[in-house]
Amino acid sequence: MADPSSYRPKPGQIPDSPGVYRFRDEHGRVIYVGKAKSLRQRLSSYFQDLAGLHPRTRTMVTTAASVEWTVVSTEVEALQLEYSWIKEYDPRFNVKYRDDKSYPSLAVTLNEEFPRVQVMRGPKKKGVRYFGPYAHAWAIRETVDLMLRVFPVRTCSAGVFKRSHQIGRPCLLGYIGKCSAPCVGRVSAEEHRELAEEFCDFMAGRTGAYIRRLERRMQDAAEEMEYEKAARLRDDIEALRRAMEKNAVVLADATDADLIAVAEDELEAAVQIFHVRGGRVRGQRGWVTDKVEAVDTAGLVEHALQQLYGEESGDAVPKEVLVPALPAAPVAQWLTGRRGSRVDLRIPQRGDKKDLMATVQRNAQQALVLHKTKRASDLTTRSRALEEIAEALGLDSAPLRIECFDISHLQGQDVVASMVVFEDGLARKSEYRRFQIKSFAGQDDVRSMHEVVGRRFRRYLQEKLKTGEWAEETDGEVPEEDERPKRFAYPPQLVVVDGGKPQVAAAKRALDELGVTDVAVCGLAKRLEEVWLPDEDDPVVLPRTSEGLYLLQRVRDEAHRFAISYQRGKRAKSMRAGPLDAVPGLGETRKQALLKHFGSLKRLRAASLEQICEVPGIGRKTAETITAALAAAAPAAPAVNMATGEIMDDAEE
Repeated sequence: MADPSSYRPKPGQIPDSPGVYRFRDEHGRVIYVGKAKSLRQRLSSYFQDLAGLHPRTRTMVTTAASVEWTVVSTEVEALQLEYSWIKEYDPRFNVKYRDDKSYPSLAVTLNEEFPRVQVMRGPKKKGVRYFGPYAHAWAIRETVDLMLRVFPVRTCSAGVFKRSHQIGRPCLLGYIGKCSAPCVGRVSAEEHRELAEEFCDFMAGRTGAYIRRLERRMQDAAEEMEYEKAARLRDDIEALRRAMEKNAVVLADATDADLIAVAEDELEAAVQIFHVRGGRVRGQRGWVTDKVEAVDTAGLVEHALQQLYGEESGDAVPKEVLVPALPAAPVAQWLTGRRGSRVDLRIPQRGDKKDLMATVQRNAQQALVLHKTKRASDLTTRSRALEEIAEALGLDSAPLRIECFDISHLQGQDVVASMVVFEDGLARKSEYRRFQIKSFAGQDDVRSMHEVVGRRFRRYLQEKLKTGEWAEETDGEVPEEDERPKRFAYPPQLVVVDGGKPQVAAAKRALDELGVTDVAVCGLAKRLEEVWLPDEDDPVVLPRTSEGLYLLQRVRDEAHRFAISYQRGKRAKSMRAGPLDAVPGLGETRKQALLKHFGSLKRLRAASLEQICEVPGIGRKTAETITAALAAAAPAAPAVNMATGEIMDDAEE
């Protein structure tokens, strides 16, 4: 635990200007990002008597080891920079809303030649028009199924589209009138795009004019006694109205607005968002967060707005945003900048909007209650598990970050290793890493464990060298490795290895060789689930009912699963490998072009240099390399029809 006075800036050193500041821990990792209208006033508030600080703020300043700041011109710039830094550094003490699930959206891929309507999850892509998000994917599919009668836009995947184009026959939707079948040329690319844009207009809320246009066309057809056409138009109108009924009118003035409500207690907060377009609720989503910093309702709203609109621009930011509490003035100005026109950020006072806000608030309250019901036991259990591990292993504090290593191979072939990370007792999959054993060939789990742990912490020390933190801590040599920066910049408090005493000794030896002394090591043996410590002749036996043992088992099993999946993937890839894979610089595209041109490896082997050079993208030097590789590789054994015993011709490959 650090003393804040040890890194407190000198009097007069902090500017009295708007800016953004970062607190870092002893390892240089950013743990908190904040903004201030006056950096001097805000930062000074962190260095008062610890007893007067909020408990979470006190924990943050005692965890930190340094503070730095950046001066900006305006509060709007500070807001934007704060959002960018929170996204970049993922600080542990900042409020971060995380969806309890991945909400699906209705997406129209306008960036393709033939736009496709589909259900999409995850981050938004450029050139794709999104509607929602929705609570359930089936709700999207029901709506789309009704609308395809009127807007027969392509919904098939790229593979199905390509296949239909090749055989000249549309899929089932094309036959039943729910796709305009651009794959076989029934409509041109321009006509299909016009259909997709009309679909988007209807989903965006411009429904009344389109339905009135269909009604006029229906009346004209009836007057001209084209009764079949009039009946089809009547059914189209009915389908569109049924689709509209799935989203009841909640605001009579066809408002485009987002409504945000917050439910909170001392420890957690839940946020609910209703997306209203054309007066109808077009989407809903919710987040729950731990209140890891001292923040009021306005602050929670500000963080929610940053997360909602930080990556959005134009019409994706609505004209009106209704909130339960107004954040600082620059937020409205920032939203206006994101949209490109004025955004009205306000608290609804009366009428339909206030009533709808009450509904959103009830949803937020229910979400918080449900989350706390599901999580209460989990949070208590995880805390108890970490405390039990610390007590059993003699650690000074609970191991908030645990890394586990496992080795996997198949009879000494394709030897790989995995590293999984658990923070606060939960898997952090974005931090998982995979390794190939490089220093030797064959099966030796102990030697492999020594190599992998050494490589992981060698990279950690490289990151410390860059910042000058490690220069005088050890005389060990730290060779360069071909890894992306910042992968291993944050050390664990505990390293767990899958294995017994030999594997633990190998991991400890790797740490000692690098001069790493502040990381604990243990091993979990599968046979009796014994916990082994370095330099101990007897294992630590945790009770079978111990939550600490259960957590270690989960960590070990996850590392084993991750290693096995990587090893199987490598084995499958090697089994699919052919002689062309040995040609340096020959990528998958050119390999496919060669096989498509000649039809089989047999014909490619028999081809001359000139014939190989005829393939697009293949020069003479590459052709010579291909010829040499095929000549060096022994021909594969002929395939045999197991039913008849017939030897299959290689030409059928």
